Amino acid sequence: MKTKPITEKLYGLIVLYEMHTDFLKRALDGIAESDVQKRLDTKANHIAWITGSVVDGRYYLAKSFGLDLESSTLELFKDNHSIIDDAKYPSINEFLEDWDNVSAKLEEALVNATDEKLNEPIEMPGMKMTLFDMISFTIYREANCIGQIALWRRLLGYKRMNYM
Repeated sequence: MKTKPITEKLYGLIVLYEMHTDFLKRALDGIAESDVQKRLDTKANHIAWITGSVVDGRYYLAKSFGLDLESSTLELFKDNHSIIDDAKYPSINEFLEDWDNVSAKLEEALVNATDEKLNEPIEMPGMKMTLFDMISFTIYREANCIGQIALWRRLLGYKRMNYM
């Protein structure tokens, strides 16, 4: 961990956050643009959608901390939009630019978060939770999505994801 957080309850989550910041890049490494929207005759979410949804999740958290950042792909993922069958999704490089744009700034906000901030309520359609709960869910979801991309790597014939 680069910097110790103000509140101890975020320590483990920030460790995972830092790992995911690197792991997403490793999961996408070497995947051809011609493969990122392949669904292999399934209705599964493709790599481009999975990547964009993870990036969008970090931007959502950033807004919860008052950071005025906007991803270049907001419209495709606005309001937790599901995959759009015939949409042209941005390139992996575009997603990674957005990822890099938000990650360090959000990490700084996480490190400096107080217990009072973490206890702020967040409301979404049909759900109420605290900001801490949303951070926990987002980081949990990032792990799942990175795992899905790692599986897609293998299904598309790429070598396994390198975690080192």
